[in-house]
Amino acid sequence: MMEGSLLISKMLERAEKLFPKKEVVSRTSSGIHRFNYKELGERTRRLSSALETLGVERGDKVATLAWNDHRHLEAYFAIPGIGAVLHTINIRLSPEHIAYIINHAEDKVLLVDPMFLPILDAIKDHLSTVEAIILMTDEPQLPETSLSPIYSYEELLSEANPNYEFPKDLDENDPAGMCFTSATTGKPKGVVYSHRGITLHTFALGLADSAAISESDVCMPVVPMFHANAWGMPFASTWYGTTQVMPGPSFTPELLAELITQEKVTITAGVPTIWLGLLKELDANAEKYDMSSLRAVLCGGSAAPMGMIRAFEQKHKVPFIHAYGMTETTPLATLSRLKSYQEDLPEEDKLEIRAKQGYVVPGLEIKVVNDEGEAEWNGEDMGELLIRGPWIADEYYKDERTTDAFRDGWLHTGDIVTIDEEGIIKIADRTKDLVKSGGEWISTIDLENALMAHDAVFEAAVVGVPHPSWQERPVACVVLKPEASATKEELLDYLKPQFAKWWIPDDVIFMDELPKTSVGKFQKNSLREELQEHLIV
Repeated sequence: MMEGSLLISKMLERAEKLFPKKEVVSRTSSGIHRFNYKELGERTRRLSSALETLGVERGDKVATLAWNDHRHLEAYFAIPGIGAVLHTINIRLSPEHIAYIINHAEDKVLLVDPMFLPILDAIKDHLSTVEAIILMTDEPQLPETSLSPIYSYEELLSEANPNYEFPKDLDENDPAGMCFTSATTGKPKGVVYSHRGITLHTFALGLADSAAISESDVCMPVVPMFHANAWGMPFASTWYGTTQVMPGPSFTPELLAELITQEKVTITAGVPTIWLGLLKELDANAEKYDMSSLRAVLCGGSAAPMGMIRAFEQKHKVPFIHAYGMTETTPLATLSRLKSYQEDLPEEDKLEIRAKQGYVVPGLEIKVVNDEGEAEWNGEDMGELLIRGPWIADEYYKDERTTDAFRDGWLHTGDIVTIDEEGIIKIADRTKDLVKSGGEWISTIDLENALMAHDAVFEAAVVGVPHPSWQERPVACVVLKPEASATKEELLDYLKPQFAKWWIPDDVIFMDELPKTSVGKFQKNSLREELQEHLIV
C-alpha cells in the first residue's frame, strides 16, 4: 500500500478544491458574515503566512481565546497547517487557571476575541512565554490596551500571502492540537492531539452509524470550539464540505432556535444544559420556530435526562442522539443508536436504550474492570470504563497525574458504568460522585434523570453528603420550571416506585440555580460543600 500522511491541512485543501461554493455562516459581535470555502481557504493561508512572519515555528504553541466563529475556524487549520500546535483555551476557566495553562503549554502567540482582553490584561504580568497577541476583531481600529505587542487579525491577513503552501513534510504523529481538561479540583490537565489522531477521529464522525456528517448537512456546533475541539465537528464539516453555522458569542436559546430555523440546520451538538434551555424556549414559543430541518441533536458532556429526550422527540419531533467522550478521547468514544432489530421494540424500551451512552465507535476498544477483575456484559455489574485506540491520549502534557489515568495501555476514565449483552454502555456515575450508603452504591445520575422527568422539574443534581450511620446519603438539589410548583414530599413520592427504598434521597433542596462548571456540567463539589448543613439524620 502507498504511504500517505494524515495531515489536517489536507482537510482544508479538499474543501477548497471540491466545495469552493459551500458556505460558512459566522455570527460575530457585529452580525452575520458569510464565507465560502474558497474564501475561507485563502484567509486560512494568509493566517498561516502571517504566523510564520511573526516567528511561529514548527512545534510552537499558538493559543486561542475565542468563540465559535469563522476566525476561530481559520485558526483550526492555519496553526497545525504550518506544523504548530493549536491550543484552544477554555475562556470560562478562572484567570488563575488560564495563566497556568498558557505558561504550562508555553504558548508563543495568542489569538484573542476583544471581549477577553480584560482577562489577559489582569494576568499579563504572570505570562512568561507569550511574544505576541493577535486581536480577532471586526473593528478597523484596535482598542486601547496595555497589552503589547498586539496586532489586528484582519490587518495581518491583508498583508499576508494568499497563496501560502502548507508544508507536505510534516509527520502525521506530530502534535497538532492541545486542550486542557476543565478540572473541578486541582490544576487543569493538558491533552495533546496528533494530526493522525484528529484525522482518524474525523473519519469516525462521518460513519453512518456515528454522527454521519456529510456534504449535505448544515452543521452548527454549539459546544464551544475550546471544549475538546467542538467535539471534532469543525474538522469533519470542513473535510466533508458541510455547510457550517457558527453561533458566535453570548448566544441564547432564542438565538439558537432562530439560527436553526433560518439556516435550516440539520445537525447540532452541545451539552444537556444547552438543550434544556432550548427545550424551555421551544415549549414556550414553538410557533415561532421551525425545527423540521434537524436530523440530529448530539448530546454529550454529561448524561441527558430521559424526559428531555422524550420531549424533544415526541413533542417537537427533533431526533436526539446521546454520545459519550472526554477531552482525553478527542472526544467521541461511544454513541447511542438503535440496532436494526431493536427498531420494532415498544417506544419506551427504545427510549430507555437511547438514553444510555451507546456502544463503542469503530476503531476503539473498551472494557470494564472492578475489584473482581473484568466485569461481565450483563447490564448489572458495575466497574470503571477503560478505553484504548488511535485517537485516545496516552499521557497528560508534562503532568505527573499521567500515572493515575494511563496504565497498561488503557485510559482509565474514572467513569463507573455497566455494559449489557448488546454492548451498550450506561454510565452510573463518576467515581467521585457515586454515593456509598451502607456499603452499597447509589447512582446519582439515575436519580437525576428520574427527577428531571417530573413535569415540574427543570434541573436536578444529586450529591452524597456524610452520614453518621450510613457513611453517605443522597440529597437532591432541584430547580423548578417557571410557574411550576412541587413539594419535597411530592418529588420523593414520585421516586419511590422507581427505586429501592435506600436509594431515595434524604432531602430535596429547592434552588434558583445550580452551579455549573466551565463546560456546563453540574458542579457537584460546590453543592456538596453547600449542603453539609441540610442532611437529615
